[in-house]
This record gives sequence, structure tokens and C-alpha cells, in this order.
Amino acid sequence: MRAIYATDLSAASEAAIQNETCLECLERIGVETVHLVTVVPSNVHAGMPGMDLEKRRERGLQRYRSVMQDAGFDVETHVVRGTPHRRINGIAETIHADMTIIGSRGQSPLENRVIGSTARNLARTTVVPLLVNRIERATDEPEIRHEHLFQRVLYATDFSENAERAFDAFSYLRHATEEATLVHVESPKDPSDDPETQLTELADRLERWDIDAQIELRYGDAADEILDVEEAVTPTTTLIGSRGRSRLRQLMLGSVSEDVVARANGNVYLVPPPRTA
Repeated sequence: MRAIYATDLSAASEAAIQNETCLECLERIGVETVHLVTVVPSNVHAGMPGMDLEKRRERGLQRYRSVMQDAGFDVETHVVRGTPHRRINGIAETIHADMTIIGSRGQSPLENRVIGSTARNLARTTVVPLLVNRIERATDEPEIRHEHLFQRVLYATDFSENAERAFDAFSYLRHATEEATLVHVESPKDPSDDPETQLTELADRLERWDIDAQIELRYGDAADEILDVEEAVTPTTTLIGSRGRSRLRQLMLGSVSEDVVARANGNVYLVPPPRTA
């Protein structure tokens, strides 16, 4: 597997990249090659006083490269200029990446729960599965929230085609997953056909992979209920599929996916629809 690791070289990014347990989790699910990517904003020019950002970022990426190579990964580095989420997506398409990883500071002291603009824009536009890795906020030496990225997974499903596509990620996540909670939130406006049986069948599939699985059938607002389950079972990562781009709002996720990515306490692994030709 090839992974894009997007970094702004901040202390938060360094916390994730230099965490041995996180890197072991990536290796366990099959990541062999890592493309370290940092983007210099297009409105920052080399001639501006004190703005040798490209050289500084190249030096920073070389430090990270050494860490990842010591962990056993093949590593390539990219210092590019432009709009971060667009350049990251462009590289992901060019190299046929299997996933993109980005750190997020998580809870904001000013607003209950937010994610940074690059992480938010990537979540809305990503062309490959996206891991939003939660990192502590409001500290000079941040640490990641969950070292074991996929040890306990909360999988949210509406039984749609793309929810099934997200479930298929267990085919490789299972090598790092011990427990899973499967949740479906039933809507009176769009009732499912025997949701408890469908959840049980999915749980049985995971049990055959030696993953201890339990199910949760909830009623109410989908995002609120999923986040309530997250708070109750404290997964290391929430796995969810997105519905892709809306016809009315080009960069808008389905509201449930967007709420979960923005408000979750832990990591989120977001699986988009298949890439179109």
C-alpha cells in the first residue's frame, strides 16, 4: 500500500510521525511506501522577508524521512506550492495512493469541536480513504489521542453502497483490529429492512476474522447517535463512508459524515466513493 502523509511540520504533525506505535499500525495494515507531502501556500513567495519556507520544509521532511525509513518504510518527499488540499489530492491521484493521513488538533478552546481547514477540506474532497489522526490541542508538546490507530474500530453504516465500501476496509484493517462496534441509526423517514439482522451479519463476518464485534442499533439524529456511541465505547478510530460531492454544493460531504469528522473525539477513517474516470 502507498500512503500520503500530509504534514505542515508543526509540533502536532511531528507527534504523529515520530510515534513508533502509529507507524507500526500502518505497517501492520500493509503500508509499505510513504509519500511525505508539505505544501507551501501559494500566497507565500520566496522573496518575502524571512520566507525561506521551501528550504526549511525540505529540511524538515528529511528529518521525518529518516524516522520513517528507520521504521522500515520506503519514503519519498514532496515540497509543493499551492492550495494544500488540492495539491495533496493531486499527488494522491498521481501516485495512485491507497490512503491519505493528516493530523488534526481536535477540540478547540474557542469552539466545542473543530478540525483545521486543510483537514476539513481534505475530508470534503479526498479521492482516497482519509485518516484524520487526532492530536492533543492547547499544549506545546502535543501527543496523539490514540497510539493504536485501528485497535478498536467504531463502524457506522446506513447500509448504502458506500457504507459497504467502507466496511471492505476491514480486509486490511483487520491486521491491526481487535474489537469493533457496528452502529446503525434508524430513521423513521427512511426505515431499513431488518437492520438488526443486517448488523448481526456484518458482525459475523468480522468474527470470522477474529475481531470481537458488537452491534448498536440507535434511533434519532444519525451524527449525534454515532458520536454518543463513540463517547460510550471509546474507539481508537471511527470508520465511516462519505457520499462524495453534492450536486448542489460541490465541496459538501453528506451531513452525517461531515459532522462525525468534525466532532469526533478520536481518529476518523473516511472512505469516499470510488474514483471516477
